[in-house]
Amino acid sequence: MAKKDLTNDHVLDDQEQAVEKSLRPQTLSQYIGQTKIKHELQVYIQAAQKRQEALDHVLLYGPPGLGKTTLALVIAHELGVNLRSTTGPSIDKAGDLVAILSELQPGDVLFIDEVHRLPKNIEEILYSAMEDFFIDIVVGQGAEAHAIHYPLPPFTLIGATTQAGQLSSPLRSRFGIIEHLTYYNTTELTQIIQRSATVLNVTITLEGAHELARRSRGTPRVANRLLKRVRDFAQVAGRQEIDAPLVSSSLQQLQVDSAGLDQTDRKLLQMMIQLYHGGPVGLKTMAVNIGEEQETVEAVYEPYLLQQGFLKRTSRGRMVTSKAYQHLGLPVPDQNGAK
Repeated sequence: MAKKDLTNDHVLDDQEQAVEKSLRPQTLSQYIGQTKIKHELQVYIQAAQKRQEALDHVLLYGPPGLGKTTLALVIAHELGVNLRSTTGPSIDKAGDLVAILSELQPGDVLFIDEVHRLPKNIEEILYSAMEDFFIDIVVGQGAEAHAIHYPLPPFTLIGATTQAGQLSSPLRSRFGIIEHLTYYNTTELTQIIQRSATVLNVTITLEGAHELARRSRGTPRVANRLLKRVRDFAQVAGRQEIDAPLVSSSLQQLQVDSAGLDQTDRKLLQMMIQLYHGGPVGLKTMAVNIGEEQETVEAVYEPYLLQQGFLKRTSRGRMVTSKAYQHLGLPVPDQNGAK
């Protein structure tokens, strides 16, 4: 059975799913990066266990690929409970939610990815489930309609989102623990790549891991994906070891540049410069011009470009910075727009 990976828009077969699972850490001590979040979660988990209570509901937000799903799995493992996983868009009827919640045991974790995309009617049913551990649903129609009170065991809801701003205030307020995952630094990514290389039975030098980390957009998912692709180049070339020159030549063929920008990133920046003189440009216009969904541009491409200083937001829209012009090898316009 295959599942859809919405972020990378490809289908993972069973073998690849097994590889992806093996790359995920199982405990907080194995989880590299996000040090502040790990420390806080360790305290919250230990306190909940000492009180013999379910952990407070947890909201994890940040750009894609930073480990929100992995962290949910780690939390469940640290708590010693089962994890049930689903996505916001897949719960479109009250019966779907009831079926999921009815399978939970006391203390279990329910992980909802893309929690900001929960339908409004489902979100409203979820309020009482999160706060008081019960749901009231109406069954039947007309004169035969009646409410059913359905008690639930105490459980922990972990919601993950790339767009925390789209969460309604009532839903957000019901999360007792709110954590913002940030981009990883090169040292952390180097450690992640070295660990993944061991899992994949690949030999990579420290310099090779560092070069790959430097161009992985601050994102473990990207680092692991690029590591697997560089492994392919190494295998075809008959190389027993991945070093920095091999990483550089492989990423050049993959069109990943020295700053970790890929073809779409550069296309976005060049479009804004060539068609709109660097901006300001609205998000919808940006998406249409590069043939991507607006949500994809906002959640996948824009955060890294903003974080690296290639884009900036203004009240009138997004603008390309002088750093982006310099990176693309283009003359920087003066304040009057002249080059």
